[in-house]
Amino acid sequence: QAQLVESGGGLVQDGGSLRLSCAPSGRTFSNYAMGWFRQAPGKEREYVAHTSVTGKYTYYGDSVKGRFTIAKDNAKPTVYLQMSSLRPEDTAVYYCAAYPRVGPEISRPDTWRYWGQGTQVTVSS
Repeated sequence: QAQLVESGGGLVQDGGSLRLSCAPSGRTFSNYAMGWFRQAPGKEREYVAHTSVTGKYTYYGDSVKGRFTIAKDNAKPTVYLQMSSLRPEDTAVYYCAAYPRVGPEISRPDTWRYWGQGTQVTVSS
């Protein structure tokens, strides 16, 4: 069964940086768009960023634009999320997603077919 495995989460201070990685297991995702979402306690899952199939085009949610960078390495294949200038409000469980359906809005979680188990990111003030 296809799986996505995230890594790289942890505790970081306000203004710090972290890099998350997401690697597939069980199938290749090199032919699919991939993305990141996050969910803070008591809140809905929020769109963070996604890439096109090739990784050439990248898109970001307003709350992370200019601070986070998503990149897809189709040779491995792995998708990364480089997070800089982190803030306490970035604290959440971060989820990798793959293979969005055509039609629904890309920022909706139910658009995406495959999910990882999540990795915790905590930003202390």
